[in-house]
Amino acid sequence: MKHFSLLILFLALINLQAYSQGKQARTKVIAHRGAWKNTNLPQNSLSALNAAIEMGCFASECDIWMTSDSVLVVNHDPHFYDMPIETTTYNELLNKKYPNGESIATLEQFLSTITKQKKTRLVLDIKPSKVSKERSIITARKSYEMVTAKKAQKIVDYILFDYDACLALEKLDAKANIAYLLGDRSPEQAEKDGLWGIDYSYRVFEKNPNWVNDAQQRKLTVNVWTVNDQAMAQSYIDQKVDFITTDEPEMVLKMVGKR
Repeated sequence: MKHFSLLILFLALINLQAYSQGKQARTKVIAHRGAWKNTNLPQNSLSALNAAIEMGCFASECDIWMTSDSVLVVNHDPHFYDMPIETTTYNELLNKKYPNGESIATLEQFLSTITKQKKTRLVLDIKPSKVSKERSIITARKSYEMVTAKKAQKIVDYILFDYDACLALEKLDAKANIAYLLGDRSPEQAEKDGLWGIDYSYRVFEKNPNWVNDAQQRKLTVNVWTVNDQAMAQSYIDQKVDFITTDEPEMVLKMVGKR
């Protein structure tokens, strides 16, 4: 009887470990520019961020630019409507509104929103400056400083197209979650430079089909963007990538929930 009880306990521990490993391996969903597409909300708006939180996304991605008066704002393109963000003041940007009446959001507002809850992370895509490389690095540094001031370090990740800005951030905080976006650096190079992960377009992975496995072997995180096709999403879920960034978070959430 004693041996039987020990066997049951052993099998239970194995099942618990397998369950735990399965949970850890589950691909997580990042809402690209918030949950906007199926909610009919403006991309990169506070309402799209809140929708991603309410939806239960693992994270919501947003894009960061710096205005001419050094305010960090959230917008994908270098222009907000017809105004070039980097050569326009924040107050001037407030003259334009989204169709739903919202103004362009600031990073400070996004951080205030994200720190009021604990289930959804914020991914900062710090855009490369059109003015200069130096300004790209300054924008990255100021973003980090604001995250630190808001005590949001544990709930914020950083992704960047400018590799030098990645390395500058990494020097500021080697423990920060920093991933590279452009796709012209191998997993080997990212590991060598101490980055947290690679965050590449699915087109990059199509051209380099071994990079997912290579990055995983090197203990780098892998994110693939922007995946809006169900079959493609399933292929990356099967490869156990860490994250899928998508304009269709509802669809991918259902897919990973079935596993």
